[in-house]
Amino acid sequence: MTAPPAVSARYRDIFGVPEFRVLFALQTLLAGGESIRIIALSVLTFAETGSSLAAALVFGAGMLPYVVGGAFLLSLADHVPARRLLAAFHLLRFAVIAVFALDAVPLPATILLLVVVGLFAPVGSAAVHGRLPALLPGDGFVLGRSLFTMTSASSQVVGQGVGGLLLSVLTPSGTLWLAAGTAALAALIAHLGLPGTVAKQRGPSGTARETWRVNRVLLGGRPTRGLMLAVWLPISMSVGAEGVLVPYATGLGHAGAAGLILAAAAVGMGLGNFVVGRLVPPGLRPRLTLPLALLTGLPLLLFAFGPGLAAACLLMTATTCGLSYELTVQRRLADAVPADVQGQTMGLANTGLMTGQALGIAAAGALAEFAAPGRVIAICGAAAVAVSLALHRYLR
Repeated sequence: MTAPPAVSARYRDIFGVPEFRVLFALQTLLAGGESIRIIALSVLTFAETGSSLAAALVFGAGMLPYVVGGAFLLSLADHVPARRLLAAFHLLRFAVIAVFALDAVPLPATILLLVVVGLFAPVGSAAVHGRLPALLPGDGFVLGRSLFTMTSASSQVVGQGVGGLLLSVLTPSGTLWLAAGTAALAALIAHLGLPGTVAKQRGPSGTARETWRVNRVLLGGRPTRGLMLAVWLPISMSVGAEGVLVPYATGLGHAGAAGLILAAAAVGMGLGNFVVGRLVPPGLRPRLTLPLALLTGLPLLLFAFGPGLAAACLLMTATTCGLSYELTVQRRLADAVPADVQGQTMGLANTGLMTGQALGIAAAGALAEFAAPGRVIAICGAAAVAVSLALHRYLR
């Protein structure tokens, strides 16, 4: 007997799930609030120190410990009830941002506090994304993931714009208090909106050892390791190109135009996730996975010919449309593991993705010391194509 065709999920279907609405609100508040916090704290730090290095450190300090939290703490996402964990995470964010708003701590303490929050950030992300497979079965998971991606990107853009606007009418400390307010609201929503669940039994080895144990199982099994690499590598190679967009735009005579190219990239990412998540039928989506993965690199090859600003924007839009390939891979990854480790699985996927992108950008920046930016971008594209072809069995 032929299986019935999969039915495409609709936005009203996923928003009809009360817990998803809560998780969606938490993600939106997190992305917007963190964007406001980052810009306000960077401005405050630069105003007080006059150091661009200090401003850059507070800008990126929260990202540096992400991989450490992913290596040692991810099992918390599967063993602590989501309501308790997410409420505590956002309360921690509130407390730290409130301390920043008081403008009473020196730079080393500021960086240390950012590192503490960064350690638990992957756990919070895992707690949210690990709930999606159970809440949104079938095609609902893909649509929910695509919506999270689109909303996160747009919230960051809006948050940065709002942060810049607030700084024109408020002090950096006042803007930080507003960012702290978004964290407090998120904690309240998590506590009141998420259902109470019984904590899962944790092994006797403790959080760090349990995290290591499950990570070894996930990366030791050929299917899950291949799917993890399929999530990580094409995106990491492709996004590395963004690390040299400023020097590329400067070479065009439009240093500030790098922002336009990055905006085009955000548009492409949102468009790709909308089309693949909502408009492409579930039965067709797997056949598009490999072509979309290849799309993360192929347009970048044309940067070797030095396209102008308009063409560069179009090429970057096409490139980031291809990033939507990971929706199908994430669905396969969620299906490949037991329900009791789905939180850690999604957390490990996100941790590796963030780490890979950071390394890709750093590598591209280092390569640009010896090669023209356009050629470096093309090399990133070639690398994305190469790893996609190498991982073709996991991208079909």
